[in-house]
Amino acid sequence: MSREALVEVVEATAEQFGIPGVAVGIWANGREVTASHGITSIENPLPVDENTLFQVASVTKTYTATALMRLVEEGKIDLDVPVRRYVPEFTLADEEAASAITVRRLLNHTAGLDWNVIIDTGEGDDALAAFVAKLAEHELIAPPGARASYSQAGFNLVGRILENVTGLTYEQAVASLVLEPLGLAQSFFGADDVMTRRFAVGHNLGEDGTLSVARPWKGTRANNPGGGLVTSVSDLLCWARFHLGDGRTESGERVLPTEALHRMRERTAALRAGSLGDALGIAWFLREVDGVHTIGHGGSANGQFAELLIVPERDFAVVALSNAGPDGIPCNQAIVRWALETYLGVVDRDPEPIPYDAARAREVAGAYENDAMTFAIDTDGAALSLEVRIKPEIRAASDTELPQDHAPFPFGLLPGDGDEYVITEGAFKGQRGFFSRDDSGAVVGVDLAGRLFSRVPATS
Repeated sequence: MSREALVEVVEATAEQFGIPGVAVGIWANGREVTASHGITSIENPLPVDENTLFQVASVTKTYTATALMRLVEEGKIDLDVPVRRYVPEFTLADEEAASAITVRRLLNHTAGLDWNVIIDTGEGDDALAAFVAKLAEHELIAPPGARASYSQAGFNLVGRILENVTGLTYEQAVASLVLEPLGLAQSFFGADDVMTRRFAVGHNLGEDGTLSVARPWKGTRANNPGGGLVTSVSDLLCWARFHLGDGRTESGERVLPTEALHRMRERTAALRAGSLGDALGIAWFLREVDGVHTIGHGGSANGQFAELLIVPERDFAVVALSNAGPDGIPCNQAIVRWALETYLGVVDRDPEPIPYDAARAREVAGAYENDAMTFAIDTDGAALSLEVRIKPEIRAASDTELPQDHAPFPFGLLPGDGDEYVITEGAFKGQRGFFSRDDSGAVVGVDLAGRLFSRVPATS
């Protein structure tokens, strides 16, 4: 496949979704090909290229987990012991649960921790320690080990493990354990490192349909372990090649034993009806696409989005980076799907929902929430829609600009027991989730993008 064909697709897709800047990289047939389109910022435009730095948000979790695996192989960390062995200061409102959470349960999102703690603990070297102290007020959504639920808080706690075991800051630990050995010279956490290089800024779509620069540019330091890396398409392809390989760098230096590296992509927990994957490995989402096994991770920052997908059995990887929301997500996914079909003949299709069922619609309609967002499901008697909004108190307490809420998304229930669904239109088209029930059969929660929203009791 020629670079010209990739350039044409990237340009057309970016323009279709109205994205200012997109960068894409593909590793296939033993060679690398990249293509870019557009600009870094609508306010201060510079051309995007393969070395432009983007925030990759939650793709960072794969770096955090790989760094930790190096310490596992050195005998400094055991995945199946309580987190408190390495973070003795870790406490929760539920003392028994705090002592039952193991390192592995953080890495595969089965610790029972909610999505995150919305707090800024500053930019000092004590940011993660202060974040972990706030977990003492954190409520569990399930007993440890009972279910998978995506948790930024859990990975920030992994970052604190790295700090305590190495005696370094999280950023220094990841640099010494993975970034420097792999020669990832375009990968950073600090704004001071980024600002001297060409970097993308995020954009968000306003209520009037126009884009504006997203501020703040980056999240808080305490969220670095779960989402703070800034990197380029070139470095991401190098990262993908490492995970496709045998644990050595391209110069032959051993970073991880082959078995340990490949163990990260072995199934550790099941996922239900999730577009993120069918199961979790160690940080990686595992998904079968058209009969082919893939591993991957996505990331969403403030107006910046990343998608990394690796196909180990075909020595293939694709990464897509974009700098506008909300349509950066479908833009990236369209490019990834095109690459899978064009290079591998693998077709990734959305499932088809069943016809509208009034009784099932009434059963799931209602209000749900988690620590930061509300989730409303409505029915007009002919179709279902869902609306996710940032809680007003979160907006009021924030001293920074937050993304606009989305209009309601149409969705449909999927064949089977009727508890699984797929979004059928809008920026989240193709995203899947499911409803959970209590022992009596009543719907008590809904999952979207791996996150649980608990049902709010109806008021009379």
